Amino acid sequence: MSTDDLYRSILQTDLPGGASPLEQYSQDQLLADVWRRPGLSVRERRIVTIVCVSAAVDVAAMDAHVYAALASGDLTIEQLNEFTLHFAVYCGWPRASQLEMSVRGQWHRLHEERGEPTPPFPQRTLDELGPADPAERLAAGVESFKDVNLIDAPSQDSPYFHAGILNFVFGHLWLRPGLTRRERRLITIPCVGVGDAIGPIWSHTSTAVASGDLTWDELQEVILHFAAYSGTARAKVLRDIAAQWLASQG
Repeated sequence: MSTDDLYRSILQTDLPGGASPLEQYSQDQLLADVWRRPGLSVRERRIVTIVCVSAAVDVAAMDAHVYAALASGDLTIEQLNEFTLHFAVYCGWPRASQLEMSVRGQWHRLHEERGEPTPPFPQRTLDELGPADPAERLAAGVESFKDVNLIDAPSQDSPYFHAGILNFVFGHLWLRPGLTRRERRLITIPCVGVGDAIGPIWSHTSTAVASGDLTWDELQEVILHFAAYSGTARAKVLRDIAAQWLASQG
């Protein structure tokens, strides 16, 4: 497949002419050396890419990759809406507000280009907010935390753990339908990578592999793709911490 065809396949638009040397280098590097690689599907690479460009609040790139995800059919509008919520938790609500705007804008653009009215987002119902009983929700959060992190749940002795981590993040977010646990891993790992937080990086790279949600080789592909969009220095941190975990397994 030519570079033009590959660009069109990935971005769902023609390769622009008159690229600067930097733009040309980026296109060649990303298209020839990253997106062509086996190990992750194009759809999975879209997920990692959208996290990276959204974390950087690169609005033009956000719009381009959200549009491509929708136009290609690789991600549905419902999946992108779930994506935005998960991204908000792990990369920050202000950044997610821009991603929300991008999703809405590109959803409208896609239908406008097709000469179709833009379907409204469906109204959300109370049912999808999970159990109303706080005790039931916390119990679910404790079990979900164990399943995702492969360790016992933390003590419920602070608002952070009690109301945030166990009640919402694991008592609700990770249990929501719309994205698989593997897909949520693919969002979370680059999120903690750009967050520069050693503990969460160790936790989420190690448990993604230990749980079987990602293989070791797939994790390496996630890290390489992350390097292309979020920088080699941050990717080396992900790589080194993952390698330390692997070495600790004997």
